[in-house]
Amino acid sequence: MGSVGDSYDNAIAEDLWMLVKTECIRDRIFATRAEANLALFEYIDGFYNPRRIQKRLRYLSPVEFEEKHYANRAPAEPVNLKPRRPALTS
Repeated sequence: MGSVGDSYDNAIAEDLWMLVKTECIRDRIFATRAEANLALFEYIDGFYNPRRIQKRLRYLSPVEFEEKHYANRAPAEPVNLKPRRPALTS
């Protein structure tokens, strides 16, 4: 982000809200504010953050990118899932 009063901050925020309005809110009528809040939460936390494809992730969603990352990493680095037991002291 830019410094205080920088136009980049405003442009990024406005771009996000344009997407939210276009993809989530437009052409919908909410009976209550709670219903609108729930719709926004489901869109942002359920779709926009985890599943929306991103150019920086080679056009994969964050979930797909992480799955691919750990699938490629698994054969090379075995993980010991057994819990450690505390050493017995006398």
